[in-house]
Amino acid sequence: MIKSSLRFTLLLCSVFGFGSVLKAQQFGGNPPSIHWKQIITKEARVVYPFGLDSIAKKISIITGSLAPTAQTLGGKNRRIPILLQNQTTVSNGYVGLGPWRSEFFMTPNQNSFELGSLPWYEQLATHEFRHVQQFANFNKGITKASYIFGGQLAVTLVANAAVPNWFWEGDAVYQETQQTNQGRGRLPYFFNSYRSLWLANKNYSWMKLRNGSLRDYVPSHYDLGYLLSAYGREKYGADFWGKVTNDAVRFKGLFYPFQSGIKRASGKSYTQFVNEALQFYKNQLVSETDTIHQFAASQKHFVSEEEYPQWLDKDHYVYVSSSYKRIPYFVSKNVKTGEEKKIRMKDLSLDAYFSVRNQQIVYAAVGYDLRWGWRNYSEIRLLDATTGEQRTITKHTKLFSPDINAKGDRIVAVQQTTDGKNSVELLDAVEGKIIKSFPNNQQYYYTGPKFLNAQTIVVAVRNQDGQMGITKLDISTGKETVLLPFQWQVIGFLNTHNDSLYFTMSWGNADHLFLFDGKSFFKMDRGTVNTGAYQLAANGAKAVWTEFTAVGQQVVNTDMNKLKWEAVDPSKSARFNFGVNTIESGRLPLNDSTPSKTKYFSKAFNLFNFHSWLPDFNDPEYTLTFISENVLNTLQSDLSFTYNTNEKSKKVGYVATYAAWFPWIRMGVNYNKDRAFTYNNDLVRWNEFESRVGVSIPLNFSGKKYFRNLRLTSDFVLNKPDYLGKYKDTFDRRSFTYVVSNLSYVQQLPTAKMQIYPRFAKSLLLTFYKTATRVNGYQFLANGTVYLPGLATTHSLVINAAVHRRDTIRDIFFSNSFPFSRGYVARNFHQMMKAGVNYHFPILYPDKGVASIVYVQRIRANAFFDYTKIAEYNTQRRLVNLEYRSTGGEIYFDTKWWNQQPVSFGLRYSYLLDASLQGLSPHQFEFVLPVNLISR
Repeated sequence: MIKSSLRFTLLLCSVFGFGSVLKAQQFGGNPPSIHWKQIITKEARVVYPFGLDSIAKKISIITGSLAPTAQTLGGKNRRIPILLQNQTTVSNGYVGLGPWRSEFFMTPNQNSFELGSLPWYEQLATHEFRHVQQFANFNKGITKASYIFGGQLAVTLVANAAVPNWFWEGDAVYQETQQTNQGRGRLPYFFNSYRSLWLANKNYSWMKLRNGSLRDYVPSHYDLGYLLSAYGREKYGADFWGKVTNDAVRFKGLFYPFQSGIKRASGKSYTQFVNEALQFYKNQLVSETDTIHQFAASQKHFVSEEEYPQWLDKDHYVYVSSSYKRIPYFVSKNVKTGEEKKIRMKDLSLDAYFSVRNQQIVYAAVGYDLRWGWRNYSEIRLLDATTGEQRTITKHTKLFSPDINAKGDRIVAVQQTTDGKNSVELLDAVEGKIIKSFPNNQQYYYTGPKFLNAQTIVVAVRNQDGQMGITKLDISTGKETVLLPFQWQVIGFLNTHNDSLYFTMSWGNADHLFLFDGKSFFKMDRGTVNTGAYQLAANGAKAVWTEFTAVGQQVVNTDMNKLKWEAVDPSKSARFNFGVNTIESGRLPLNDSTPSKTKYFSKAFNLFNFHSWLPDFNDPEYTLTFISENVLNTLQSDLSFTYNTNEKSKKVGYVATYAAWFPWIRMGVNYNKDRAFTYNNDLVRWNEFESRVGVSIPLNFSGKKYFRNLRLTSDFVLNKPDYLGKYKDTFDRRSFTYVVSNLSYVQQLPTAKMQIYPRFAKSLLLTFYKTATRVNGYQFLANGTVYLPGLATTHSLVINAAVHRRDTIRDIFFSNSFPFSRGYVARNFHQMMKAGVNYHFPILYPDKGVASIVYVQRIRANAFFDYTKIAEYNTQRRLVNLEYRSTGGEIYFDTKWWNQQPVSFGLRYSYLLDASLQGLSPHQFEFVLPVNLISR
């Protein structure tokens, strides 16, 4: 955490995503070759790339048809731009203010249990449009008035303070469930989270359930939100939450407006309401505990995720292992001895899915485009489990959920194209070339294909309505035959052995294991059924699968002859509503007669879109910045005014970056009036004009195990001083120019949840200033940091080194970011060299909070030693070398404020070994705060 002068940060979550809040909207993420169209209705402006016309039309129909559902929150709708992103492999979406915009990431998730099997565009539109309605109806009272103080970002901040994040997402999940044939509110997998906690007697406090934990599994605010919002609807009626939120956003009950709103609308305290809601579900979901959940109850903290176990041979299976302390690895386990062996770290991937046959592991990893942030890929890797050697089979492809055949010469995978088409592809396992594309005349969405034998592929399929079934594909003829007829139960995790097919399917209120022997379907009798069972793999004598627990998914290993199977008719399983009967009524019909207009979308549309204005207090400078960003996120610009209390100067500035081309184009201009300094005990004032133009090239070299990012930047700057009064002819008033160039590079492994820093990372920053005309001067900085493992998996050894050089002419002074030894006053000397050593480690995980205001997740420490050597010419022009050494410690508090906003702050003690050089006390204390008032 960077130390700031006394600035305080309110970290702002300004967007609501389908799966998680997106903190990395891509600036200039699409190449200029993509052209756009738009469909305009009363409710939405759907902006989409060429080729997605039919999907865009369906989204516009859905959003228009959902307009009446706003009545439950107040009846207001507001048109929103919805941008369809078809270049990314990520499945997500968000709605946000600052600017007012929504983006849908159009690649569906292969795992149907996580989000369901509805057409992806339907689920996105139904869920995200609820967020649109929430923003439209929460903009009143004090929340609306906050716009005056900061625009859209201020409204978001205040709305978030009034209405908890669990309601935003829970209410949207309720809408996706009530207004479709499925939704997460009907998925047993969605209820595994709280079910597992209750089965393991993990009775966490309310603040822990709200804020999460770094060492224990705590369900997300999506899970909690649906339980509470659905219960509120079920118990108190459709208008219940409209009453609650109306009071909350008006801040009736100033300090706890949402809790007060629940009290007024239900007649019960917030605590009583929450307890009764959770008990409502607990009564339905929890029966007698079983062995796997007894194990979870015996563990103090989260253990590990053990996913996709599959047999290497009769005595060994392989699975993906990860934990809050470790990133994912392929691990083999001996079932006789229990011995485990790491095979290899898994490359950067969207999920843990893989397949294995004859010691060959095949899986999909993420590939990245060099320049365009929205464009990424799903590439096939082939890993030898015996040697740990890995090959990349395909590059720049969008192939998912691969499987390899028994001979090891063919791979089957699902291909998803940017025009929304989905197909099963047969590939050569050596060169990665597509041998056969199976026709998809029914426009199915395929998930998790498997080789049943040398001539047959089986695959879980979603139809256009969102129902699921299982089909088989004849490799020779391409003929597709339905094995399991389509119905509303979720199906997935297919595995095969000796012409038998194993899979998981929703059945009642849980996900069960099934067997198809070629003639009949059988369901495994697991006795007491609580959470779901997934990913069964058999080798003839033994079987392994995973079960969801409160300490991570755990592998179950047993003999095949101990398994009990009962013949069933899979079509007899009905949808389950988990006691929320209101989701079975109130669904609105689609209205495809909604007036709309389709036309081309200009990339210049609303380029200047000032949506917010933010203050920044960094004494002595006080700044107000007006922020602009267009719908396509290709132009970002700031218009600012700054007042300096020391100089009494005023500065007006404008900066803009255009990112639609390969290099970003940057420009800026500012005028600073009434600057001042002291000369011969007299005050000298001057005005200053400065303009700049430059380019920046962001490059992404991420792949395999590492994230890698390189950015090259160069700006040409013109500065024109204008001295005033009696000194106007004393100082040089001619303009001068200089060039500032930067190179920044970061490489890092992924970071596990409890790790403070990655187990390995490195960063490098090079900055060079050089005058171009009239004056002479230069300045150079090289700053590098290496992150290494510490003594424990959550410890980090961080080594920093920096070198600084500048001219001695002193015609011009450039801004300086040299990392001077901590505790001293940083200065810009002629030559500086710095070496620093840090050791970061956690001290305590309190998981405690106070009054729903502040919650402490972790307390951590850092012991450091800094050494800076400087060389500077004294008044006799002799070069003097000095050393500035300091050692000390830092204590950091990783907290959440108001149950959702993460803020880390700390205290630093520095012992100055050379304090006399600056006339300081050797004992220095600092308060380390975040940097920005509100994040953009």
